[in-house]
Amino acid sequence: MKNRLIKLVATGVYSGYSPLVPGTVGSVPAWLIAFLFIRGNTPVLAVMTVITLCVSVWSAGKAEQMLGHDAEKIVIDEWAGMFLALLLVPYSFVNYVIAFLAFRGFDVLKIPPAAQAEKLRGGWGVTMDDVVAGIQANVVTQLVIIAIARFSTG
Repeated sequence: MKNRLIKLVATGVYSGYSPLVPGTVGSVPAWLIAFLFIRGNTPVLAVMTVITLCVSVWSAGKAEQMLGHDAEKIVIDEWAGMFLALLLVPYSFVNYVIAFLAFRGFDVLKIPPAAQAEKLRGGWGVTMDDVVAGIQANVVTQLVIIAIARFSTG
């Protein structure tokens, strides 16, 4: 029963079992939760981010013992990174799509210090590279939103 719960959580309600791009597919549920239910409520998103980050470190560490080191099926770390990418981003479909694309890009590229964070042990290594990617994506998203606003106002 405990192993099933760990797999359920660590695989993002089994979204990590996607045969194609499990990291991207695994990020979608977090994006949907933020867009459809949290809807730009910063305090709620901040709490969800912290909870997901803690749950990710724990469950990813446990899931590695069952699924292998940083297995593709483990996507709860994508959820933590996705929530960070969206934190403080003005709520709109376009802004949230920009954040999603930026997060997926940074998560794949592993721009430092993400590559170094990935080398941490256990659930920390699984999670922290996505935390770094989420922060990087958030900064880029905020800059893109500012640039679009300035460009559109002339």
